[in-house]
Amino acid sequence: MDKRFWICGLVVSVAALMLDFLIHGVLLKADYQALVASGFVRGPEDAQAFLPYMVAAHLLIGFGLTWLYRQISPAGERSMTRGLRFGAGFAAAATLPGYLIYYAVQPWPAALVHKQMLFGTAAVLVLGLLLGYLQPRRVAL
Repeated sequence: MDKRFWICGLVVSVAALMLDFLIHGVLLKADYQALVASGFVRGPEDAQAFLPYMVAAHLLIGFGLTWLYRQISPAGERSMTRGLRFGAGFAAAATLPGYLIYYAVQPWPAALVHKQMLFGTAAVLVLGLLLGYLQPRRVAL
């Protein structure tokens, strides 16, 4: 794990955090607000106490995706197409099944789950494109 890995992992972590804020903090804010009164989700005040967990989760996402991409991508080859395929594969293997499992286990509104799946897939496609651009196995910074 060289310097490039750590830099790419940090960049992808920050991008993941920003994308999730855009999705869950802006685009789906009204959907979540409708669930606060029932106690199904935390309100903004309560959620602040859990911010360290969100940061830790996004660090894991960023460094985990960077590590996975390094394992499967040829060294020195920048490919946005490869990054997009990586993002699509990750969406199929983790993002979409995760939301489907949450929907099967918890009483999430179907419309919200569909939005989460759509936006979550778009986010990992963007992260895949970012990894394709950054090429974490490239030797030079």
